[in-house]
Amino acid sequence: MNTQPHPLPLRVGVLGFGGLGQAAAKLLSSKQEMILVAAADQKGYAYSREGLNTQSCITTYQNQGTVGYLEQVGTLSNNSIQDLITTSQPVDGYFLALPNLPNDFIPSVAKQFIQAGWRGVLVDAIKRTSAVEQLLAMKDELQAAGITYMTGCGATPGLLTAAAALAAQSYAEIHKVEITFGVGIANWEAYRATVREDIGHIPGYTVETARAMTDPEVEALLDKTNGVLTLANMEHADDVMLEIAGICSRDRVTVGGVVDTRNPQKPLSTNVKITGRTFEGKISTHTFTLGDETSMAANVCGPAFGYLKAGQELHNRGISGLFTAAEIMPKFVK
Repeated sequence: MNTQPHPLPLRVGVLGFGGLGQAAAKLLSSKQEMILVAAADQKGYAYSREGLNTQSCITTYQNQGTVGYLEQVGTLSNNSIQDLITTSQPVDGYFLALPNLPNDFIPSVAKQFIQAGWRGVLVDAIKRTSAVEQLLAMKDELQAAGITYMTGCGATPGLLTAAAALAAQSYAEIHKVEITFGVGIANWEAYRATVREDIGHIPGYTVETARAMTDPEVEALLDKTNGVLTLANMEHADDVMLEIAGICSRDRVTVGGVVDTRNPQKPLSTNVKITGRTFEGKISTHTFTLGDETSMAANVCGPAFGYLKAGQELHNRGISGLFTAAEIMPKFVK
């Protein structure tokens, strides 16, 4: 057998360098099978074939506002994603650690990859059903472009959606899937985009109003709620992902949670409950609960790179197109 293994490690890029992007870079620094070679934010990008220094990236971003100021490897740009893609520097896969605001932002970035003629693996931690539906409409384009796109691969959607798909196997019929998350962060400014997106789910707010809020306006809202956001019946893509996977119709899936923006302790344990009827006619519920000690970053970035590795294996076999976290098992990244 003359099978040539893919040269390790996988060369990975991270688009977006806020709280999630920085956490992704930290996680990659401990991996042997992947190496961070590219990072982009709103004002610049950095690329190094030998691998970027995670601490230098984070320090430069926090002190100067962009990785574009990194000596020798950084480039300032107001069109950083487009410029990075078109440099033709080798990158096997990108994690889109980007804000889901506006709602068509991540699909618009996917279009940039298609238009640039780039081939490889893309993975996102997208949240909203309507955003995933925009990507579903692009699945033929992605396939024709030779892009293997893994969508909804964070915690929810992602880890918890995959757990629901697995737990569903015990049942002949799924009655309901209930995802409840607890997030604790020491201060909201580390995850501005994520908190704004959560505000967009609160009654009386929309994606557009949340995006338009100034930092003082966000702080004033958090002052009113003691820093706690309680969210129910969210527009979360777990529903469409489980429907596509043939598990249950989307109206049987609910997602809600509590976000404490002033306390790293989780306000409640993140879990998914899958209720159904077995072939013997018994009604039962499986519950999968995440350990309270695992952070939002750990539960989002870990799965994202696990799905990127799975996507790379598909890509190496010539399989491209759009896949969700409920359809493919992630691979563990060593």
